[in-house]
Amino acid sequence: MTPRFARFAAIDWSGAKGTRHKGIAVAICGIGQDAPELVEPPGGIWSRQAVADWLIATAHEAPTLFGFDFSFAPPFVARGAYLPGDPTPTDGPAFWAYVDTVCDDPDLGAASLLESTHRRHFYFGKADGIKADFLHNRACESHYKALGGGKPSTIYDAIGAAQVAKASFAGMRLLHHTRPFVPIWPFDPLPETGSLIVEIYTSIAARAAGRPRGRTKMRDLAALNDALPAFATAPYAGPIIADHQADALLTATWMRETTGNPALWAPAAMSDEIARTEGWTFGVI
Repeated sequence: MTPRFARFAAIDWSGAKGTRHKGIAVAICGIGQDAPELVEPPGGIWSRQAVADWLIATAHEAPTLFGFDFSFAPPFVARGAYLPGDPTPTDGPAFWAYVDTVCDDPDLGAASLLESTHRRHFYFGKADGIKADFLHNRACESHYKALGGGKPSTIYDAIGAAQVAKASFAGMRLLHHTRPFVPIWPFDPLPETGSLIVEIYTSIAARAAGRPRGRTKMRDLAALNDALPAFATAPYAGPIIADHQADALLTATWMRETTGNPALWAPAAMSDEIARTEGWTFGVI
């Protein structure tokens, strides 16, 4: 089954501490060739809770594919546990509930999980030992690397500008709160109708649009509009403040262009165990 959607929303995410996050951007487009649009956040700056509220409130308006740019789960298959040695659940949705239970950080944050609750699993610097000992990846990430997709980030690396740890665990709290309203692929089966949440990687969209590896970020309107024709999309005329907004705008149109490809919904390398425990990034086949 290939799902049919009427709207496509890409969310560039943030795990930063606090309650308002300039690093979050939400872009949306409908079917056809119209340019995508940025969704205006309440109060001018998104909070993570506001994104969850917006998703729940709008998911019923039209069948929408929501894509979030964070890892939906830690590695499990290769290690037999999300946090080996610590008692944690053994499937994705149950682990999201666990993360939400142990984190009382503001605005669906999860920094406390990394910094205190399960501190020993995360690399914050040389004092933690050899960094290579923390570089565990999910099956999807290893598969993408083998395809030439570049070096994947690990959810256990908590330092540096490229780290995805805090954003991903904060995102798992969002998934826990939104799943009662919208299914999440591949942890949930594809619905015959209605909306769906998937994991995305904005660099996949940028590479598909012709951006070279290492230069996937688009930092001005000209760069974005050079990329949009790859997805048969009209030029974008609105303001762009930051590269994460360009990421979201381009990825929304890439989702519109690719969602009808049945191969993307049935990756040959994704087993039932992987789907249940680790999930998969939409666009990796």
